[in-house]
Amino acid sequence: MASTVASERRPGYGQLLRTPGALSFLLPGFAARQPFAMLTISIVLLVQHTTGSYGSAGAVAAVTGVSMALFAPQSGKLADRFGQRAVLLPGVLVHSASGSVLIALALSGAPLWALFLAAVPTGASVPQVGPMVRARWAAKLDGSPLMSTAAAFESVTDEFTFVIGPVLATALCTGVHPAAGLITEAALTLVGGLLFAAQHRTQPQPSRTAEGHAREEHVSALSIPGVRVLAVSFLGIGAVFGGMQVSLTAFSEEIGNPGANGLLYGVFAAGNMLAGIACGAIAWKSAPRTRLIAGYTGLTLAASGLWAMHSAVLLGGLGLIVGLCIAPALITGYTLVESLVPASARTEAFTWLTGAVALGQAGAVTVAGRLADAHGSSAGFLVPMAGTALALITLVSLRSRLAPRSSGRTVARSGVGHRVPVTVD
Repeated sequence: MASTVASERRPGYGQLLRTPGALSFLLPGFAARQPFAMLTISIVLLVQHTTGSYGSAGAVAAVTGVSMALFAPQSGKLADRFGQRAVLLPGVLVHSASGSVLIALALSGAPLWALFLAAVPTGASVPQVGPMVRARWAAKLDGSPLMSTAAAFESVTDEFTFVIGPVLATALCTGVHPAAGLITEAALTLVGGLLFAAQHRTQPQPSRTAEGHAREEHVSALSIPGVRVLAVSFLGIGAVFGGMQVSLTAFSEEIGNPGANGLLYGVFAAGNMLAGIACGAIAWKSAPRTRLIAGYTGLTLAASGLWAMHSAVLLGGLGLIVGLCIAPALITGYTLVESLVPASARTEAFTWLTGAVALGQAGAVTVAGRLADAHGSSAGFLVPMAGTALALITLVSLRSRLAPRSSGRTVARSGVGHRVPVTVD
């Protein structure tokens, strides 16, 4: 009896993975999201090789990120309305084709403006597999305490790809050919995206055909104040990702060991993954809003010391701590979406958050690249510090807007008593 009560109070990964139909979208979803972790670093390494400038490389990667940030929410909105498969199929084809054009232009020595033009459709067509997987979880677990566990699981999955992706891309670009990383990214996007799109039975019912969604059909996720606050906070997280990628690349060049870049970024991502595993295994007693602010405060403090690290060992150690602080912020942010946003707009909401990370990453890549060109990697590491500090100030100032949409509805449908508001509030 005691074990049964403990299971109810502490929903675990095993219980989550036994959700009917979960594995059918999780496995292809993992394959389809892997290329996303390779995209930015592959562009940076290719363009830096062909132009000799981190600033130019960061600018091209930034255009890709901005384009993704602008188009991702529209992709999410279309997926909510017409179904995920209808958006994925053309998207993966366009992404693979535009990525191939970008590779050809870079290797042919095309002017920077031509690379910018090719970067726009490359970023705009990035498949939003992560938000789509999260939307499938939300559809299956609506009102369940397992939603927090699912958010943690997705964060772990995302970060596992960021452990593998940058290391793989760096190895391909430095050991095989400068374009090998981006070629592999385009190929994996095509194959993985098509496999995920084939799992149409588990996709959320499109709002255009769903019964009972007539009043919510035209609700925009961005019209919800809490989503806007979360998007701003995720800009700061993007600044960490972008600033780390460029600055670690520059640092590795400065110490004469370019291959260390993938290892250092992998350590950073591993910290994120380990913290994500822990977050999903803990039965939290504090509200997600409180955890979000606490985690973000730790992230800001840790990121503030990156610029002062002048050895690979120290930088790797602090990078691990930064990674450990990212997961709580990401997980609680995604968990809050379930209580803030109606079901008919959740894919769009998730893509706004993912797009905010991409936009923050794009700005950070650009600024950090120019700072690294002019003043070295230490200057580039100032970008994560500034980005997280500004986002934290906004988050603390507007924290009241993260109140749940309807706590009473969630409790009534969950059937597990008073613990559910602690999970999703």
